Amino acid sequence: MDHPPEPTGAPAGSNAIPDAKTLADAVAAEGPLTRDVALALLDRGAAAVAAGEYPFAAAYYQRVVGFDDPAVTGAALLGLGESLYRMDREPDAVATWESILQLPENPSTYGAWRNVAAARVRAGELNGALAAYRQADRRAPAADKAEIASRLGWLSKETGSQGDARRYFSRSRGDGPALPLTWLVIGLTVIVSFIADSSGGGQVLDTLALDKRAVADGEWYRLLSVVLVHGGVLHLFFNMYALWILGPLVEGIWGTKSFAVFYVLAALAGSTASFLTNPIPAVGASGAIFGLIGVVFAGTRAHHPILDVRARAIVRQLGTLIVLNLAIGFLAAGQIDNAAHIGGFIAGLWLGFVVPPGRAPTLSSLWQRTEGAQPRDARPMPLVIAGVLLLVAVIGIAIAIGPLTWSAG
Repeated sequence: MDHPPEPTGAPAGSNAIPDAKTLADAVAAEGPLTRDVALALLDRGAAAVAAGEYPFAAAYYQRVVGFDDPAVTGAALLGLGESLYRMDREPDAVATWESILQLPENPSTYGAWRNVAAARVRAGELNGALAAYRQADRRAPAADKAEIASRLGWLSKETGSQGDARRYFSRSRGDGPALPLTWLVIGLTVIVSFIADSSGGGQVLDTLALDKRAVADGEWYRLLSVVLVHGGVLHLFFNMYALWILGPLVEGIWGTKSFAVFYVLAALAGSTASFLTNPIPAVGASGAIFGLIGVVFAGTRAHHPILDVRARAIVRQLGTLIVLNLAIGFLAAGQIDNAAHIGGFIAGLWLGFVVPPGRAPTLSSLWQRTEGAQPRDARPMPLVIAGVLLLVAVIGIAIAIGPLTWSAG
């Protein structure tokens, strides 16, 4: 399962290197140590561990235990525990590591939690190991996060927490959230839509729908709340099916935070376009969904993210899907709010163009990538932020002038 990390040398802060006689005298003597001697003993202990001289290492570390700096004492206890473990004295080693946890937080706390967790796994104490690995996970450096997540996934699975196991395994693979935000949006939309369509739910529908007169009177929240209510089961089904297909694709390429921004801004853009051009009240998430279509359509062509087989199949069908849906909207004039579709789609095209993928590597990022670096798009972040803020400004201006259109009515 795991193995205690190799002890490291002393914390930073040593100014002089005591000679061998001074160190030998320090080990044999009693009383407080100077900082230089304590740090030198830690270095000597680490060298002894590396050479397999565990009893000598234990003696060096033991002499430092109790130093008045928790970081130094923590390092000594971590190394002492390692030495005892190598000498097949695991109960003593575990007790030593656990004593680090009684100290104030210090650089050895992470290693102590990880070693205690591994010991509990070997002892069959899986729930205790799970708790210890969670503590280690909070303190783990970025390089260790995936490994700790994998161990948490295994332990969660063994203890019967299948949901936690999926979440940790997903995190260990770098797949993004185990429960995509898309599913949460779908769940919330379905619940609210069914409540609004139920007997007695008329007030919910009246409160959340895109009532243009109410928006002109200052109820601007309707520009966004409209995505939660739909005109019947079929309308809800087709919109949620499209979101189920597109949402995880956008989350996988751009990330969860970007998906949330895209969905909200596309919804606002679609609702605003409808508000400016169509006096009829409207319901549905079509504007937001057309926005996601626009994001994928423009983003995959502007940034060329590396896609899997399923994603490529979806992208190939987007052109036909766009033309078909817009044609249906124009043919069914008065029954389908094509203005919301177009407004959301244009906003999505802009967002897909200006915002580079945050999760999927792109052809340009792979070309420019250096060893060990994370893939990055070449577009400077200030330009990305400026592009998003420009869209926000356009939506804001359109909302501001909207009441002028309706005041005459």
